[in-house]
Amino acid sequence: MSVLSADPASAAEPPTCARIGAVHVIAGLDPIYGGPSYSVPRLCQALAKAGAEPILLSVANAPHVAHEGGYSDRRFAHNYAGLPIVRGLRISSGLSNALSEAASDGDLVHNHGLWLMPNVQAGWAARRAQKPLVVSPRGMLSPVALQFSRTKKHVFWQLVQGPAVRHAACLHVTSVQEHEEIRSFGLSHPVAVIPNGMDLPEGAAVFDQTRDERIVLSLGRIHPKKGLDYLLRAWAIVEARYPEWRLRIAGADESGYAGELRALARRLALSHVTIEEPIYGDSKWDAYRGADLFVLPSLNENFGLTVAEALAAGIPVISTKGTPWRQLETEGCGWWIDHGVEPQAAVLDTAMAMPRASLRRMGAKGRAWIERDFSWDVAARGMLDVYRWCIGLAEAPDSVRFK
Repeated sequence: MSVLSADPASAAEPPTCARIGAVHVIAGLDPIYGGPSYSVPRLCQALAKAGAEPILLSVANAPHVAHEGGYSDRRFAHNYAGLPIVRGLRISSGLSNALSEAASDGDLVHNHGLWLMPNVQAGWAARRAQKPLVVSPRGMLSPVALQFSRTKKHVFWQLVQGPAVRHAACLHVTSVQEHEEIRSFGLSHPVAVIPNGMDLPEGAAVFDQTRDERIVLSLGRIHPKKGLDYLLRAWAIVEARYPEWRLRIAGADESGYAGELRALARRLALSHVTIEEPIYGDSKWDAYRGADLFVLPSLNENFGLTVAEALAAGIPVISTKGTPWRQLETEGCGWWIDHGVEPQAAVLDTAMAMPRASLRRMGAKGRAWIERDFSWDVAARGMLDVYRWCIGLAEAPDSVRFK
C-alpha cells in the first residue's frame, strides 16, 4: 500500500529517531497574505524547538535563504511575475526543484494553503518521494471563501488541486468550525484539529484615562469576505451618539476594495472613520495598545489571527459567528455575534457605552486566556504527534478526527 493512502501508518521505512524532517510549503510569506505569514514560520520555529527539523519553502519577489529560529527558510524567485494571468499562480521552478529534493530527504511534506501552484507541487513532490502529505487548507475550503472566483476554483480543483490533496495522509485545521467545513466540502480524510499559537506582546493595552479620543480598531486584509461594509453601516447607526469614538480600519487592499469602502463611508456621511494602509511590526502592536475595542466582522475565518493578537494585547473583541471565537463570551473578554448590520450596531452601542475600567478588565481576561490556551509549544507538540502517526511511529493522537 502506498504511503500516500488514507492510512498514514503504511510508511515502509519510518525513521527511528525523534528528529522528524518536515518540509513545509506555502505560496508566499509577505504580510499581505494574512495570518499564515505569521503562523506558518512561527510553527516551524516551535517545531524546531520541540525537536523536529523543519524546512520552509515559499515563493518571493527575490531569492532568500535564512537559518534563524532553528529552521531553514528558503524563498525562491517567482518565474512569471510580469505576466498578468500566469503570475497569479506563483509558479517557481526553483521552489519545485528544491521541493523535490527536500521531499526525498525528509520524512513528510506539510502544505499550507490551496489554489496556487506551490500548493499543488507539494502534493506532487510527496507522491513522487512516497512520503506522507499533511495539508492545512488555512480556511480556503469554507463556503464563503469558495464563493470568490468560484468557477476558477472549481476548474483548478478538478484538474490539479483535488488530485494533489486526495492522497494526503491527514488534513490539519485550526478550529472545530474548519473541521466541519472540510466535511461539508466532501473530504473524508483524517483531520487533526490543532489551533495556532500566539505570542504575547511585552505590554498590554494602556487605556490612558486622560485620552479624550477612544478607538475601535479593525485590522486585517481589506477584502469583501471580511464584512467591513456591514461594520461601516453599523457605525453609521451609532456614530452620532459617541462623538469621542473613532473607527480605524487598516489593512492590505485587495482588488481595490478599500476604495469601495471609502466611497461607502462618504455616502453614509461618516466623519469618524479612517481606512488606512496596512500596519506591521511594532506599529501594529502600538495600534492594538492604543485601541479600546477590536472588531473582526468577517463572514468566515478558519482561525482569525487578529482576534488572538488583540486579546494578547489586552483588548476586548467583538467578532462574528463566521469566526471560531465562541469562547469570547464564556471567557468574559468580548462578544460573539450574528452577522449583519443590526447585531453589530447593537453590540457597538453596548461596548462603547462601557467605562474604560470595565473594558480593561475584559481585556485582562482575554490576555490571560491566550497565555493559558494558545501556546506555540503546545501547538508544536500536537503537530509532532500527528507527524509521528503519519510516518508510522505512533498511534493517532486525540487531536485527529476520523468522522
